[in-house]
Amino acid sequence: MPIIRELVVDQYGAHLTRHSERLVLSQKGNKLLEAPLMHLECVLVASPGVSVSASAIAACCEHGIPVHFITELGEPYAALYSAGLTGTVLTRRAQLAAYGDGRGLALAMSMGRGKLLNQAGLLRYAAKYRKETSPALHQQLIELSELVEDHTRELERLAGQCPAADQVQALDDYRSQLLSIEGRAAKYYWDGVGILIEAKWRWPGRQGRGASDPVNCCLNYCYGILYGQVERALVLAGLDPYGGFLHADRPGKPSLVLDAIEEFRQPAVDRTVLAVLNRGQSIAQGDDGLLDQATRHTLAEAVLKRLATETEYADKRFQLGSVIQSQARRVASYLRGEQEVYQPFVQKW
Repeated sequence: MPIIRELVVDQYGAHLTRHSERLVLSQKGNKLLEAPLMHLECVLVASPGVSVSASAIAACCEHGIPVHFITELGEPYAALYSAGLTGTVLTRRAQLAAYGDGRGLALAMSMGRGKLLNQAGLLRYAAKYRKETSPALHQQLIELSELVEDHTRELERLAGQCPAADQVQALDDYRSQLLSIEGRAAKYYWDGVGILIEAKWRWPGRQGRGASDPVNCCLNYCYGILYGQVERALVLAGLDPYGGFLHADRPGKPSLVLDAIEEFRQPAVDRTVLAVLNRGQSIAQGDDGLLDQATRHTLAEAVLKRLATETEYADKRFQLGSVIQSQARRVASYLRGEQEVYQPFVQKW
């Protein structure tokens, strides 16, 4: 029986249940696979036509295996965790209090800095492999990466103007400046990504919800998978996924997830999608404009494989998925006052 660590369930009409110490996936009475619970780390339900038995849910909760649900567009709409794995109330009290002092602003700036450094790093990483084959393209990517990184220094100058972390201040007074810096840097970053995408994909530039071109559909779908991983990490660290800092509060908007995911978009998703596109793997859309089931399955497996890949972190090597959990714990420690600063994750490209 093969070892399955990430189970993707996206077959229409599939049914997931428990048998002994395994999850069993079947479709129309035919067994598709068995996944031993002792190896399983997460379950991703990615089709509206899937049913999951109460026994399967209970087994996952018993073994600490999260179950994430996303739409065919990659939009997360539910997640199941064990009720005993959500940390303590002390962390949430500290998190909510931090919105009114310098900790919240400092955290937002650090996360933004990590995002910009990873954007610049990915462009330099791509440039490295084009130095000999396409010197002009190499130089163009390097210049764009430098323009992105310039904005980290703008963030640092803004941080120098802010009150100390323990002083009362209004985060709302700085949000527009932070978003402006990130937005201007994003323009250069996505220009660089566009250079790396073959003309046949007709890349219109970065578009979020409502995008219909294949590249943006791939990115949005994979971001939805990453979203689930980040939300789980925050919940297990005892944090409220709806109590963010950079992203404004709105009903039903998990703003802390949207803050924390920024450090990981480039190493976990952007790099993965570029690899899938440039390796010539099949990307197809149905008549409704949605990615077809085979494409969604390919992308889900690619992202989960990337999250299982080891990377350098804290002078050691850890799976990228474990780094996400460690960073969530760092956020919690910082908000509780156990760490003086929050260090964002910056991928060693």
